[in-house]
Amino acid sequence: MKTAAIIGGGVIGGGWAARFLLNGWDVRVFDPDPEAQRKIGEVLDNARRSLPGLSDVPLPPEGALTFHDDMADAVQGAIWIQESVPERLDLKLKVYKGLQAACDPQAIIGSSTSGFKPSELQDGALCPEQIVVTHPFNPVYLLPLIELVPTEANPPELVERAKEMLSSVGFFPLHVRKEIDAHIADRFLEAVWREALWLVKDGIATTEEIDEAIRMGFGIRWAQMGLFETYRVAGGEAGMQHFMAQFGPALQWPWTKLMDVPEFTDELVAMIADQSDAQSGMHSIRELERIRDNNLVGMMRALKAQDYGAGAVLNRHDARLKPGALPTLDGADLCQPILTLSRAVPLDWTDYNGHMTESRYLDAFASSTDRFMEIIGCDADYIASGGSYFTAETHIRHLDETHAGSKIEVQTQLLLGQGKKLHLFHSMYEGDKLLATGESFLLHVSLETRRPCAPSAQIEAAMARIAQGQAGLPYPEGAGSAIRKPA
Repeated sequence: MKTAAIIGGGVIGGGWAARFLLNGWDVRVFDPDPEAQRKIGEVLDNARRSLPGLSDVPLPPEGALTFHDDMADAVQGAIWIQESVPERLDLKLKVYKGLQAACDPQAIIGSSTSGFKPSELQDGALCPEQIVVTHPFNPVYLLPLIELVPTEANPPELVERAKEMLSSVGFFPLHVRKEIDAHIADRFLEAVWREALWLVKDGIATTEEIDEAIRMGFGIRWAQMGLFETYRVAGGEAGMQHFMAQFGPALQWPWTKLMDVPEFTDELVAMIADQSDAQSGMHSIRELERIRDNNLVGMMRALKAQDYGAGAVLNRHDARLKPGALPTLDGADLCQPILTLSRAVPLDWTDYNGHMTESRYLDAFASSTDRFMEIIGCDADYIASGGSYFTAETHIRHLDETHAGSKIEVQTQLLLGQGKKLHLFHSMYEGDKLLATGESFLLHVSLETRRPCAPSAQIEAAMARIAQGQAGLPYPEGAGSAIRKPA
């Protein structure tokens, strides 16, 4: 089991803890704040509800979380140490001295700093080569970007090891090759923040109007294409060169006060705070976090379907998790129903009643059918060769409810697998609780004629093996039944 140590358990440190913990790492936390355990517990509640639903395969079993009163004790056995203490250089340097006196010399020490350069953090350190900047974005347990900023003091092999460890828990490590104050992403955020302050101060826009301008327009474009690719598309068929020629002159116009910052007077601070309260004050911070997480998961899952932007990172993480997640024909216990689905319920699978919506039961059972088809040999290559199964009839029984973040499994029993006919019975569980059953009758077809035909001999043989193994199972309750009218 891999172990991470979290030094500083605020919003960012708690997010790091959740990311590691839910990806199967043991996590050891040091934070002198007496409220740290409660705060991290609340972050974890949100993470358990949202992060697993980004994956279409099961995450590893959750690691163990422990809290430690002594920093030296917290780093014992850790191969990754994440520092997220307040943004004071003197405090960070003091922390590194304590860490390096106690930690494994091979451990990587990452700093969540949003502004300090790694050379500043390494100054005077016992082992400067051990320290890098690993700057995340909130919520750390959902957003994939990590700005990884090393110096020449860091060996290339350490940088590569850091990339691999970060990728293994679903991050996208962006290697910043030249250190600079505030790295890359925060410099953009600071530029937009400066402009926003002027727009409020000058009475041109309220905080809500500025947020609407971002989230109703370019913010959505940036989420999937970033800045330069967005502008390349804006250039039309002539591409980026045309865009630069057309809009380049605007760089000479007075469109920005980039380096001119309004003074943070009491009047300006009160104006912004009042407008922000009017905009969002009807929600608690925890409610806003859940709204944020719901929206982020929905958008990232949409990007996942296109294998683009953050969605491509999620797909790569799924691919790392998938081997061994579900049994194969040779690895399954054929005397029992076969595990064909194991995953968490995503946020966008829930309805207005707060539980998994009807269509998603069908979605889950369809995925289980697809997995069963793969197990018997009707995989992507077989389908490309011209044969497949089409569903002729489906019957679902809804027996209990489940909610976002819940871990569900589907067990599949073969009722008939002979010739062109395939009859499956799926049972969906959350732990020992039976949530639903799905019965599917399929016909093997030729994709050339679109008519039923016999499958390959290999598929026939695979179905025969499963049928023989499951022959001793009782006929499942509810199989073959029509709609049951309640008493």
